Amino acid sequence: MDRINVPPAGPMDLPLSLLEMGCSGRFELITHPVPDQPLAPQSTLPHGLPPTSLSLETEVEKQFLRDAAWLPIHDTDFAFQKFLKVTEREVNVNSLIHCSPSALHSGVSVVRDPTTGMLLDFTEVLLENTSLSAKNSLSFQRQPGPPEESLRGSNTNYPFLPGGMEELTLEQIKKKSELEEEIDFENDLLRVPPGLKAGMDFTDKEAKIAKAEVNLMSLLSTLDITDLQPEAEDKEESKGSEEAPKLPRTNSLEDLGVKDVVAPCDDFYKRIPNPAFKWPFELDVFQKQAVLLLEAHDSVFVAAHTSAGKTVVAEYAIALSQKHMTRTIYTSPIKALSNQKFRDFKQTFGDVGLLTGDVQLSPESSCLIMTTEILRSMLYNGSEVIRDLEWVIFDEVHYINDAERGVVWEEVLIMLPDHVSIILLSATVPNALEFSEWIGRIKKKHIYVISTMKRPVPLEHYLYTGNSTKTQKEMFLLVDPTGNFLTKGYYAAIDAKKERTSKHAQSFGTKGTSHNTSASQDRSVWLTLLHFLSQRQQTPVVAFTFSRTRCDDNARSLDSMDMTTSIEKAEIHSFFQKSVSRLRGADRQLPQILLMRDLLKRGVAVHHSGILPILKEVIEMLFSRGLVKVLFATETFAMGVNMPARTVVFDSIRKHDGTGFRNLLPGEYIQMAGRAGRRGLDATGTVIILCKAGVHEMGDLHVMMLGKPTTLQSQFRLTYTMILNLLRVEALRVTDMMRRSFSENHRDTQASESRISQLKKTLSSLPPLDNEGQLSDMLPYYHTVTELRTTTEALQRAILESVNGLKALSVGRVVVVNNKQHLNALGVSNDSVNRTFTALVICEKGNEEEEGKGNNNSFPHLYNTALFIPEGPCSHTVQKLKLQDISAITVKTLKVIPDRIIDNYSKRQQPRFRLDPPGQAISTTTQELLRLAEANPSGMAALDPVNDLQLKSVDVVEDTMRLRFARVQDRMGVQEELDRLLFLVSDQSLSLLPEYHQRIKVLQSLQYVDSSGAVQLKGRVACQISSHELLLTELLFENVLSPLAPEESAALLSCLVFTQKTQVEPHITNTLQEGIDRVLSVAKRIGELQRECEIPQTAEEFVGQFKFGLTEVVYCWARGMPFAEIAQLTDVQEGTVVRCIQRLDEVLKEVRQAARIVGDSVLGSKMEKASLAIRRDIVFTASLYTH
Repeated sequence: MDRINVPPAGPMDLPLSLLEMGCSGRFELITHPVPDQPLAPQSTLPHGLPPTSLSLETEVEKQFLRDAAWLPIHDTDFAFQKFLKVTEREVNVNSLIHCSPSALHSGVSVVRDPTTGMLLDFTEVLLENTSLSAKNSLSFQRQPGPPEESLRGSNTNYPFLPGGMEELTLEQIKKKSELEEEIDFENDLLRVPPGLKAGMDFTDKEAKIAKAEVNLMSLLSTLDITDLQPEAEDKEESKGSEEAPKLPRTNSLEDLGVKDVVAPCDDFYKRIPNPAFKWPFELDVFQKQAVLLLEAHDSVFVAAHTSAGKTVVAEYAIALSQKHMTRTIYTSPIKALSNQKFRDFKQTFGDVGLLTGDVQLSPESSCLIMTTEILRSMLYNGSEVIRDLEWVIFDEVHYINDAERGVVWEEVLIMLPDHVSIILLSATVPNALEFSEWIGRIKKKHIYVISTMKRPVPLEHYLYTGNSTKTQKEMFLLVDPTGNFLTKGYYAAIDAKKERTSKHAQSFGTKGTSHNTSASQDRSVWLTLLHFLSQRQQTPVVAFTFSRTRCDDNARSLDSMDMTTSIEKAEIHSFFQKSVSRLRGADRQLPQILLMRDLLKRGVAVHHSGILPILKEVIEMLFSRGLVKVLFATETFAMGVNMPARTVVFDSIRKHDGTGFRNLLPGEYIQMAGRAGRRGLDATGTVIILCKAGVHEMGDLHVMMLGKPTTLQSQFRLTYTMILNLLRVEALRVTDMMRRSFSENHRDTQASESRISQLKKTLSSLPPLDNEGQLSDMLPYYHTVTELRTTTEALQRAILESVNGLKALSVGRVVVVNNKQHLNALGVSNDSVNRTFTALVICEKGNEEEEGKGNNNSFPHLYNTALFIPEGPCSHTVQKLKLQDISAITVKTLKVIPDRIIDNYSKRQQPRFRLDPPGQAISTTTQELLRLAEANPSGMAALDPVNDLQLKSVDVVEDTMRLRFARVQDRMGVQEELDRLLFLVSDQSLSLLPEYHQRIKVLQSLQYVDSSGAVQLKGRVACQISSHELLLTELLFENVLSPLAPEESAALLSCLVFTQKTQVEPHITNTLQEGIDRVLSVAKRIGELQRECEIPQTAEEFVGQFKFGLTEVVYCWARGMPFAEIAQLTDVQEGTVVRCIQRLDEVLKEVRQAARIVGDSVLGSKMEKASLAIRRDIVFTASLYTH
């Protein structure tokens, strides 16, 4: 406040003044002024704050000497003991008992007048669930945690309950209570609590606990509870599986929640009169449909072609959540994409935040953009953001096929709570329906699939064979905009190429055509092509090249091309200088930056993972402004950057995928070719495939251009982090996660469950078994016989699949035949081809045909070795038998002449020879077989010694017996199918279950969890760490990092983030070398332990993941060496180095967190120092998109 200068009191003024007494607000009137002072003091208190503290000395003395509670009691130092005697420390035991105050059980609520809204009264309301907290509950009713944990959550928090994992139903509680009633409070009590080694001995048996007289649940179970359950059940049926018997079927797709998208939206503006967001252009049908569904708060899967405008759906969701005061999370697989989206959405909405591994900008915004890994850790750690979340938008969902990170998408989808709606944006995928059905089933809600039928800008695919000014127009249309493959164009290209090669061959002698071309040939092809394209005004061009060195060489070879005007040059120059000005002086002179500046001025640029991130961003921005005319890029450009061009050129259609060279997959080709054609600028997009060495195979081209894109496939795998995070929380089981994964999608549990209930009904409707008295051993007999039958079948299969068994079935071998038509009939093998045997089999007259009445009595034979002897005249048939028809290979062989038998039989199958008598060969063989059968009526010795099971044939002649047995068999048949289905529905049939047990074994032997599955300290530490969690935790607990300096520990940990090969041997200090050896020995130990627990990864493979190629680079960088010098130390490209150091910073953060949990503050501060040492200069320049 300004001071007001009051004039001195004049003769006319009354001599009055006010004096404030103390602070209570009392005033006194002063009528007798002091003569010297013009105005009396205003207050009795001195101005300014009253003195707050006593002198520091007395403070210190009081705190440290008089009451030295902070001093340790158990110090053995003599002087210290004397000091303790002097100070006469007061012991305060109560200070040890710290109990947080329990939550209030009531709150105050306001009573208002319903008409005026005036406050009338306050009433006390009892609160429920006050004891819930983030440490003990999955419910949204729990109290929010401390504010500093609200964003990322804490690794001791429970996650919120994932949608689709429902809480217990009344039925389940009832079941539970029935079990609980059977607790016997006198006997069988546990002496040892689970998880403890020893327990208590309750020998004193005086006190008995009375049983509860009335159990609420038992009362409830007498009522009929069926009407308590709403129609929710019916609805769930239709959402998940295809079988929803309770619903009137209209159209199975509708019920699945899969929306057909041909319905036009004519009444769009009627249905949404004031949309949350308006665009300057008219929406497409698919966009309108998506917007309508979002208004209804439904989840959608938009599978649309590149550049069709999927972002519209995301923008509408963000606008809606701003309108509803909720939040949206937008997740993308790639950091560059997150940064770009941040810039785009920031311009549109303003209230946008960004969370990636190293950047955190305005995390309180309503729209958060983040990488999927961060969302996963927020879900596991129960972040408070999830409470307000309305939408999660997954961009580029086809990334779920990524072997390394695909599993993260699935985890996030499974862990999202029920109230969050899901928006999936993806390029066209063939199995969008299947994928959505999976999500619909695990989330128990509708997922609407919306897809576009065709691209907004159609593509034309050409082959280009030109390589000089003369041939520069040699471009042949291969696929026209409507998608027809033109073979004419293909053959024209072959001719053009052939004409040239033949001339060439005549002049120089023949050279074999190879896939690789020399640099000068490449250069002439590129110069010719780009000249041709810029004449036709087909720029900007993206040239996809599948090797980084190839990209660089091609760009450098275009030193004579200049594709920009002087105005454009000025614009490029000023933008480049402005962007680079944020770097430190020395960094601006990096060779890569100087080289790129020259290239950019001529309109040429390179984009791949070896380029510095800041340069990549400069190039992307210039490209989107149309100033870069030719961009040589690798595949990552198509994946991570949404920047269409006029033309796309493929340098080759083969790429190296880490294991070997292969042709591009249709999905990859479409993803990259889809960059051609800018909506609203080009009528069609041009895709050109260069034929440098020769024209590619027509079949390859056809598959690649018109083949089906890659289907979405589950990459779900168990990781230790996932297992530990779920074990931490009692209510979530790892098997639940496995059961819900996309890889287990084929298990149609609901169909099986409905069949199970059907079978249970059938079982209960069957008449009860009367197995009393004499028939008491009926059931055991049934089991024995079935077991015997399955054993003999398995045995027989083994014999017939073995080499010796097949040898034994040579011509003339006598076999016992069993199938629909014959029961234990003897036959003789005539010839065998591919495991089918032609044999002559004896049978009753009239049963020669296969469709004969056969042994169709209701009671199939269970176990019977008696051979078949015809009752009437013996006949015969020649049949092709399968392996399973032969039930025994006997020890006998007969001399037969196969050709004659087969010829004679097939001759007599023709109508006019039907009544001829059988030939000599057949009749003798038949007689022989009959003789054998009559000689051994109770069965012949088979070739197999294991058949010493010789059960005498059970004579079940009495009909009563047979009927009763049939009853047992019916019942058991149903029971067996029931058991099979119950197994399929149970966790035991999960494909990953064995691996889960193996991993648990590893965790137990390393003491991350104890035998009962409770997570121990080591496990808690490993939860903090996102990759290579076992190795890092072991290094922490073995103190490998303690003896090292901060920069050395950073260098050592670089092995976790560096994945490439390098040819340069790093020069490193001895301590570092020792550190490396220790890391390798720890890794080897873990690898060997995994082998012992049967995890299918060899110890060498496990150790081989860790590459120490960048240790020297990181060491020097952390010690402050400038970037230009570091780049000289290694052959790894600059961009890769930067990316590794950035990821290393995330690892250091995780180790710091982990050290904090263990309580190792020294290591924590060391990691902090290391992190500060590497966070500098060009490596951590903020992204241009975020400024």
